[in-house]
Amino acid sequence: MSDTIIRIAAKGDGVTAEGRHVPFGVPGDVVGADGALAWGPHHAVPPCRHFPECGGCQLQHADEEALRQFVIERVVHAAEGQGLAIGDLLPTHLSPPQSRRRATLHGLRTSQGAVLGFRAEGSHRVIDMRECHILRPELFALVAPLRGLIAKWGGKAPVDAALTLTDQGVDCALKGLAMDGLEATEAMLAFAQENRLARLSLDQGFGPEMLWEPGPVTVEIASVPVGLPVSSFLQPTQDGEAILAADAKSFLLDARIIADLFAGLGTFSFALAGPAKLLAVEAARDAHLACKAAAPRARGTVHALHRDLFRNPLQPHELNRFDAVLLDPPRAGAREQVRAIAASTLRRVAYVSCNPSSWARDAKSLAEAGFRLEKLRPVGQFRWSTHVELTSSFVR
Repeated sequence: MSDTIIRIAAKGDGVTAEGRHVPFGVPGDVVGADGALAWGPHHAVPPCRHFPECGGCQLQHADEEALRQFVIERVVHAAEGQGLAIGDLLPTHLSPPQSRRRATLHGLRTSQGAVLGFRAEGSHRVIDMRECHILRPELFALVAPLRGLIAKWGGKAPVDAALTLTDQGVDCALKGLAMDGLEATEAMLAFAQENRLARLSLDQGFGPEMLWEPGPVTVEIASVPVGLPVSSFLQPTQDGEAILAADAKSFLLDARIIADLFAGLGTFSFALAGPAKLLAVEAARDAHLACKAAAPRARGTVHALHRDLFRNPLQPHELNRFDAVLLDPPRAGAREQVRAIAASTLRRVAYVSCNPSSWARDAKSLAEAGFRLEKLRPVGQFRWSTHVELTSSFVR
């Protein structure tokens, strides 16, 4: 008896109406009695030769409509699972191919040279990247030169290469590569110059050491150049950052004093600065100092505060001074901070999340305190990945 795939599960398997999980199935595919999968109208030919072996993508076999529906369902089901009523479900945003501006690749020296790429799905094995449909071309252009560098100078230990596209070019942060002596240093400098890197740093177990940085490395956030610390968090795509910032501005349009919690480099603070005054609160010292240094360029409307909101969340009496709060926590969510918000007199919260599950848990706490989920937008910055993000607006 045949069975039809009706949705894609959180980890990427197709699911039938009876709950059967089928690897690489998408809605509309039909599973035969013998287990064979007959492609339906939403099954796409994967564009990359490395799929599905490479762990960088899980959903290249889904067409645009199926991919969009997957992102929507991840977010909506998380909300409904906590009993949340959704006001306006805004159009889903999907980042296009070749838009990822930051990624960490893994390398290893071999008897034939070296391999470099993402790891295989569920494994430490490195897939030797020969093409990539998610990375920005500027990042992919470094794959072959990095492979050559590891082949000549790599040891037995694996090498991590964190690549980020900045205003000045690519920032390359290497870890695990042992480079001792004048010849090795000269080779690294030549590599940086030949590939026109914005910065090259090396971590040999004692933190990143700057080897090449001809000028300050920055990323432009809302027309404000912000210094980028090595390996600092940055939204993975520029188009994704733009939609998140636009939603934050729309959700908090009338607020004049805003607390930006888990602010990072100030992605939302600088986007909202101007008519509004922002308190940008961040625990990571490097990111906090970068935001603080750039704050004067926002016409004095951004004030940076160094504070660990997991250990020391803003308390209700502190939150009561603000018109609104913006939250953008790590994947764990902001359980304790949300409890303090629920106990405050705040009436408006914008919550940006990279984990629908922890967001839904926190959203339930807000709903129990009288907040209403006014707007919700699913976001897929990590194209062809099961990683889903969202923006949301709560009012009471």
